[in-house]
Amino acid sequence: MSQADDHQGTRRDFLYYATGGAAAVTAGAAVWPLVDQMNPSADVKALSSIRVDISGVEVGSQITVKWLGKPVFIRHRSEEEIAAARADDNAALPDAFARNDNRDSALSAADENRAMDENGEWLVMMGVCTHLGCVPLGDGAGDYGGWYCPCHGSHYDASGRIRKGPAPENLPVPVAEFVDETTIKLG
Repeated sequence: MSQADDHQGTRRDFLYYATGGAAAVTAGAAVWPLVDQMNPSADVKALSSIRVDISGVEVGSQITVKWLGKPVFIRHRSEEEIAAARADDNAALPDAFARNDNRDSALSAADENRAMDENGEWLVMMGVCTHLGCVPLGDGAGDYGGWYCPCHGSHYDASGRIRKGPAPENLPVPVAEFVDETTIKLG
């Protein structure tokens, strides 16, 4: 093999590498806008944390607030609701996990692992059915005295755990904390 052939091979290798590098940069430049558009918009980022006044929420009632573009149920449960939810802790649950972003993800779906306080008086959950994203009806709806999604028939109990229907998971508990006795901070 002559020295000219060896030189030609080196140029060919350079052209392959240069073309491959240009193709990678071009692909990255084309894909970046598609990936970037999936980030939350500025108005959603601004609402990443909200404070909710719960002083007017009577025992046995709930309010629904909008957070990150989704409904959040904040329920002030009665002693009867707490007792019913805790009595169902040993029932056969389709989803055995608490789904509580404030606690360990491996915790069981026991009511005490889903409630905001030790007494179980406050329950905060995302108000979106885990089947197809509908908004369940509350105030003791459904077969288990909690929430009912009429679109496809998912029944949640007084702790927001799925009990019957096509929904695969319990209603998730978002990051939330008490700022004071009358204010809950979401996010």
